[in-house]
Amino acid sequence: MKKILLSLSEGSKIALSALWTNKLRATLTTTCIVIGIVSVTAMNTISDGIDRSFEESMDMLGRNVVFVEKWPWGFGGEYRWWEYRNRREMRLAYTDQLRDLVPTASQVSASASRRTSIRYQDRTVESVSLNGATSTYFQTAGLNIEDGRAFTDEEEQRAARVVILGATVADALFENTDPLNKQVRIRGQRFTVIGILEKQGNFLGLEDGDNRMIMPISAYGTIYDLRWGIQLSVQFPDEATLTEGEYEVIGAMRQIRGLDPLEDDDFAINQAALFEQEFQGMKVAIYGIGIFLTGLALFVGGIGVMNIMFVSVKERTKEIGIRKAVGAKSWEIMMQFLMESIVICLLGGIIGVILSIGITQLINQIFVAYMDWTTVLNAILICTAVGLLFGYLPSSRAAKSDPIESLRYE
Repeated sequence: MKKILLSLSEGSKIALSALWTNKLRATLTTTCIVIGIVSVTAMNTISDGIDRSFEESMDMLGRNVVFVEKWPWGFGGEYRWWEYRNRREMRLAYTDQLRDLVPTASQVSASASRRTSIRYQDRTVESVSLNGATSTYFQTAGLNIEDGRAFTDEEEQRAARVVILGATVADALFENTDPLNKQVRIRGQRFTVIGILEKQGNFLGLEDGDNRMIMPISAYGTIYDLRWGIQLSVQFPDEATLTEGEYEVIGAMRQIRGLDPLEDDDFAINQAALFEQEFQGMKVAIYGIGIFLTGLALFVGGIGVMNIMFVSVKERTKEIGIRKAVGAKSWEIMMQFLMESIVICLLGGIIGVILSIGITQLINQIFVAYMDWTTVLNAILICTAVGLLFGYLPSSRAAKSDPIESLRYE
């Protein structure tokens, strides 16, 4: 074992010396590996980022919640919008009826939303998602109040002009000022800020989940019409009760709507599982393209390493003959050139990982990416594997060369 370690150490020194002697050639070869490793790490960081963002987004959406709406979420298959548009709208009164007809539900809420602007003194934030909601909405949506409080049932009933702001809106309007009890204007009407939501982050890495505000749905109805756009949310204790609960909701809605047994549902049942099914298909496509591109980049880099190693073996034929003549074993010769191949790849890998850290930060500005220590470890292992795989043939040729013929080589 000691002899092997000494041989590896000596081989590494010879490899580094050879690379330093041929700096330009080593740089060009290393560049091929850098491109491959950047491709590998970029794919891993994006895929890890998508996975993390998706899990967080599903938690924001609510895995144990059934959404009852007029329109189904349009994922896959034929979207028969001409049928859906003729359906009756959801009504606010359905909330109490569902609460009575679905006893297994832990909570039922109603909400409506649209984009609008909000103003405080001389500051205005445009295109904010405004939610009008019942007081139970915070439970079904999994929202927590970081500062202040939520509105009460009594405030909902009397259409109190109170509002709760998301972190992005609060920061943009108030900066270093405490927002609580301040008066803001929404559609020309004054509302009192009574709470600030806990930060949510981005939904699916695209939409800012904190660019929002919530007010009682009755107050929302004084600004916008509640005759359309209402979404009902029925929450169950856990995911295990969700399937059975979904059938209960369908039965309750058919009863509320007064549908005959032969009539089709005139409402849509949506849930987070629809996003998950769609996401799995997208992920397979993204991973497939990513694996092909990174595999191609590494293959090109590996071919470059192999070509350079063949050139290196050819140039050092006489050196190989001398080493064999003084007693070097074939495996030691092979180890020397394999170490040179691995060192080239590892140098490229280290540079590639460093570049990937910056690229990950850049990607995060427009999409989602996440790099952890396993990504770095995988990059190092891949570099070692490429060095071994594409350095084997040149190293094997060097090890099998005839010492006498090698000594005669000029």
